[in-house]
Amino acid sequence: MIGAIIGDIVGSPYEFDRGEKKKDFGPLFIEESEYTDDSVMTIAVADGLMKAGLNCDDETIRYEVIKAMKTWGRKYPGAGYGGRFIWWLQLDDESPYGSWGNGSAMRVSSAGWLYDTVERTREVARITAEVTHNHPEGIKGAEATASAIFLARTGKSKNEIKKYIVNEFGYDLSRTLDEIRPSYRHVESCQETVPEAVTAFLEGTDFEDVVRCAVSLGGDCDTLTCIAAGIAEAFYGVPENYKEEALSRIEPDMRQVYEQFLMTFKK
Repeated sequence: MIGAIIGDIVGSPYEFDRGEKKKDFGPLFIEESEYTDDSVMTIAVADGLMKAGLNCDDETIRYEVIKAMKTWGRKYPGAGYGGRFIWWLQLDDESPYGSWGNGSAMRVSSAGWLYDTVERTREVARITAEVTHNHPEGIKGAEATASAIFLARTGKSKNEIKKYIVNEFGYDLSRTLDEIRPSYRHVESCQETVPEAVTAFLEGTDFEDVVRCAVSLGGDCDTLTCIAAGIAEAFYGVPENYKEEALSRIEPDMRQVYEQFLMTFKK
């Protein structure tokens, strides 16, 4: 999960195509690097899943995830949420609003770590998406991201991960980053963020290189890099100095959830 948070923080200064679309953009962390709604909701989903427990029923998961997302979102209202999500946060009504936005994929990383099978991982990822993003594309983006993390952490090769994502979700992973980069723009849909993030993971040679690959695409850079780095963590691990730097840039209560997550995953 820390990989996703790192990706969010590193990508944040370059969101809205503010970067130069290159890998050698300087240090990963600069003064302007800060967490956004991607990190807040990543923490929220992890918090909800842990409160629900790993062997609970789906309705309990749904209840706890909604409760956690609303609690964390209201606690940190200025993190950069989309307009419809802000509206949802303020409602007592818990109904989803049919989004296909990439928010469902950027917040799902903890689901890729907590469960024993890819099937259960996908079921839980679907629930975490459906609470707001119940459009088929929003659900698919969350399932694909969580599946890639599960497969990476359980020792699958990049070719195996790519084949699974293509066969199960129908994403086009045939384009290279060099082919994507020139025309890629800021877009907030799952269908135009998740394939690009997976491609950045596939082309990267280590954790840092995946992050740099993702940032080099531009677009909705914090979210794209959040997704790519979440998968990269599961495949490569994360250097300790990057973990420490990211943890120093989030709030103490967020760090507490992360530490609890580590303990839960180790059980």
